[in-house]
Amino acid sequence: YLWTPGYWAYGPGGYYWVPGVWVRPPMVGYLWTPGYWGWGGSAYIFHAGYWGPHVGFYGGVNYGFGYTGRGYEGGYWNHGAFAYNRSVNNINVTRVHNVYNRTVVVNNYNRVSYNGGKGGINARANAQEEAAMRERRVSPTTSQVSHREAASRDRSQFASVNHGRPQTAAMPTINNRAANQQNRVANGVRSGQMTARETRNVESREANINRQVANDRATNNGHLTQQQRQQVTRRQNNVSRAINNDKHNAAKQPRAEGGRNQHQR
Repeated sequence: YLWTPGYWAYGPGGYYWVPGVWVRPPMVGYLWTPGYWGWGGSAYIFHAGYWGPHVGFYGGVNYGFGYTGRGYEGGYWNHGAFAYNRSVNNINVTRVHNVYNRTVVVNNYNRVSYNGGKGGINARANAQEEAAMRERRVSPTTSQVSHREAASRDRSQFASVNHGRPQTAAMPTINNRAANQQNRVANGVRSGQMTARETRNVESREANINRQVANDRATNNGHLTQQQRQQVTRRQNNVSRAINNDKHNAAKQPRAEGGRNQHQR
């Protein structure tokens, strides 16, 4: 698995944050070039990310985790296995042995996340990056597309709601079960069977699970041990029961109260 940075996407409802996530590359030897927003003369245009043998131009944006604005310092492919740079990846060397330690120096660090235009990063593709863009490129995988679509359905990820601070900045993997539980929460809210407080509670617990899995994967080469999987399953089962109980208990409350809570949401 390789780390793909989070980014702001745009849809009919406005800008929304797509969390950073560990992704299985489409093939061995391929690296991820992140997407970026760039000035197109009259408006900003999003240049979508892609997979390829080398990392191309991504607007000079410092995404972290080895994406310093130029190239990629987070690791490299070595005879079919990916070697992780410990200086930019939190790796537990007692579990993962295909690691190395190379200090990454960022000379022009800033928090600007777009290229060109007023206040944007003044960077252009160099010869190496242009060559990478001419190589064979593979579009985002099906799981990455699903990941983006899931973010587009989560109102808490929209800039108009979170004011630039998304509730979920990153997650360990494209988790179908977590997505299903979020859908169950949404269904409970729409039906008036879950109050706003109950919704925030279960969403907060699910976010904590996501953070736990992210930390465990980061120290285990993108994987979970059997014990860690069992622990996550137990916590997710508890959240599932909480969703079920909240929906069941709220069904007994007066209909008018459910209407008020639904309006608050």
